[in-house]
Amino acid sequence: MTLTGSLDTRVETDRVSFSFTVANDGDDPVTLSFRDSCSADFAVLDGEDERWRWSRGRMFTQALQSESLDPGESVTYEGKWQNPDAGTHTAVATLEAENHDCEARVEIAV
Repeated sequence: MTLTGSLDTRVETDRVSFSFTVANDGDDPVTLSFRDSCSADFAVLDGEDERWRWSRGRMFTQALQSESLDPGESVTYEGKWQNPDAGTHTAVATLEAENHDCEARVEIAV
């Protein structure tokens, strides 16, 4: 089982949009298990310092859920950073499944 992640960003004047795609590159189906409705999270780092996190201050439905990915399938999660800080940062997307890890990073300039 192999999950790979890719992170695409779009920088605009008043926001940065994130698209985190998780793909099953393995030969077997994968079931992703989540504790709540937060399937993925996005963070922006300035060196080691966290500048922003998508999930901070949000509330999520507390319900167990799952999502299956067959071999070759992918799923995309979206997020937005409103009124971003100017500078060069590292954007990090993380799959929030309790049974599988997947992360993607990319440098952004705002």
